[in-house]
Amino acid sequence: MWAAQGGKPGVRAWALGDAIAVACPDLMRGDRLTIHGDAGSAAVLVRHALAECGPTYRLAGDEPLVRAVVERVPELEFAAAFYWMDTDRPAPVADAAKGAGTHALPEAEAHAYWLAESDAPEISALLEVASPSAYAVPGLPGVRRWAGVRRDGELVAVAADAWSAPTVGFIAGVATAPAHRGKGYGEAVCRLVTDSLLAAHGRVALMVDADNPPALRLYKRLGMVRRGIAAARVREQHD
Repeated sequence: MWAAQGGKPGVRAWALGDAIAVACPDLMRGDRLTIHGDAGSAAVLVRHALAECGPTYRLAGDEPLVRAVVERVPELEFAAAFYWMDTDRPAPVADAAKGAGTHALPEAEAHAYWLAESDAPEISALLEVASPSAYAVPGLPGVRRWAGVRRDGELVAVAADAWSAPTVGFIAGVATAPAHRGKGYGEAVCRLVTDSLLAAHGRVALMVDADNPPALRLYKRLGMVRRGIAAARVREQHD
């Protein structure tokens, strides 16, 4: 399970019947409690995990399961629905003629490469403009390296190898400068990161908002298959 992060320090896991729950601290800027299995057993595990680990842990899992657990655990509230997308196969060969909205992809691919640590200020500046809500930023624990595309010396697209686990490489921080969208740069950098992580881990994944059609189309072109997942959190207590 990706959420176990290879059993890094602080990770805890519980099982009941065919249900499992994995608590991982400081994953993607927060404490995460990932669940799998039947709703009844998962709800029991969630209650136990929250009692042991505390209310900072945010629940995640397949959307139907999360909704069912929220119904069984009154102290939880539904937070958001989104997609997990992954693949264990090389990305199909790029075809600019079929790649809805892409242009000059071969040229962009030639400029996709792994960036240096000294490029961090440029990466941060691009994210502030192109994706201010990105979970991955330079220097954050778990964010290992960045790839990018330059156009005339300007950094116009980035993506990160972030929070990868031994058997699942993970992509985050995907962003393209607004003035350069629709030109294939985002696809070029994502292809580089996808191919690299697939070779290293055997599977590559990412998370994407359901209301982001351009990103969904891009990741589908890379061969990724989507699955609906969701998050829930402990309700705030009011005096």
